[in-house]
Amino acid sequence: MAASSHSLASYAFFSTTQKFSCSDRFPLPKSLLCRKIVSAPRCYSNYASSNGQSNSGKKLLDSIFVACTSVALSFSLFLADVDSAKAFVVTSPRKLQTDELATVRLFQENTPSVVYITNLASRQDMFTLDVFEVPQGSGSGFVWDRDGHIVTNYHVIRGASDLRVTLADQTTYDAKVVGFDQDKDVAVLHVDAPKDKLRPIPIGVSADLLVGQKVFAIGNPFGLDHTLTTGVISGLRREINSAATGRPIQDVIQTDAAINPGNSGGPLLDSSGSLIGINTAIYSPSGASSGVGFSIPVDTVSGIVDQLVKFGKVTRPILGIKFAPDQSVEQLGVSGVLVLDAPPNGPAGKAGLLPTKRDSYGRLILGDIITSINGKKVSNGTDLYRILDQCKVGEKVIVEVLRGDQKEKIPVLLEPKPEET
Repeated sequence: MAASSHSLASYAFFSTTQKFSCSDRFPLPKSLLCRKIVSAPRCYSNYASSNGQSNSGKKLLDSIFVACTSVALSFSLFLADVDSAKAFVVTSPRKLQTDELATVRLFQENTPSVVYITNLASRQDMFTLDVFEVPQGSGSGFVWDRDGHIVTNYHVIRGASDLRVTLADQTTYDAKVVGFDQDKDVAVLHVDAPKDKLRPIPIGVSADLLVGQKVFAIGNPFGLDHTLTTGVISGLRREINSAATGRPIQDVIQTDAAINPGNSGGPLLDSSGSLIGINTAIYSPSGASSGVGFSIPVDTVSGIVDQLVKFGKVTRPILGIKFAPDQSVEQLGVSGVLVLDAPPNGPAGKAGLLPTKRDSYGRLILGDIITSINGKKVSNGTDLYRILDQCKVGEKVIVEVLRGDQKEKIPVLLEPKPEET
């Protein structure tokens, strides 16, 4: 009876071992299971039923049984597929939050629309007189349409003899300048690239933006590959001056997203991945991002790009004058814009505005001081530009000037700005 109990206990242990081995980590070959595992309990049961064998025989059979089990397990591990060993390696999948997944998806979907622009300048060797090209700057841009138009900042391409555009797949194409607007720091290039390689960026709206709204800037800072910086809109309706002409750019977006050198011309996107502005400038003592970046709103950019694509230029009205710095007028104790020069063939000269000049004795005779246009007060040059941006070519405006001690109203017919080269 004791032997039978011992036999049953031993068989139960072996059965448990057999179940663990097969279902968990050590799958045994079927042939080996039939020979080793099935036959072993039968032999052992026959042995337990016989009463004439000694304790030493039982120990010997136990040793043989353990040895067979060890051999079977070792053999099964040797023959097991390598893939089963992967069950021992625990790999935890990377878990991202919902906002992180949205950011990753936005970057992956919009990166193909962002390009890298290299500004090349011609140089001549002073000894051999050979002409060669050297990179003098770089920046970012983005694909506007499938016709090959690329939009960027004017200061990115200024002074270039040749331009090269590198797409997201690292293919490089020579670019031609379609047109540019120095006053708003916008330029349009064209590349002859296959349409299937050009992915236009989705165009959004900047009129309904809110402070605190999350924004994303994609570009190539310092010539690196595409990078993404995030932030929020920290201010709206800001005003900055164009680096080329000093003319004010209104309704600029202020953001704390990092905009480093090389990000200029890249897109500023909202959380849906739509374009809301072009990254253009930063205010920083060191030249690196200081948390105050500015982007030209897409509503302003769209109108400029449409004109540049259709006509190659932007038609903007001018008065045709040169005026004194605002500080000089303030020293005179008056408010307005002092006319220094009004060429006779310009709109102001034709209308009779008087420039500043000297008499026969060398004394300075002040010209007209513009105080308002169409009833809108003009305190400085920024006000003058802002009012003119709201006018159209061919429109007649009423310019109020201070001439000596008298105020006069003079009608002026606005003319288009001469073409830049």
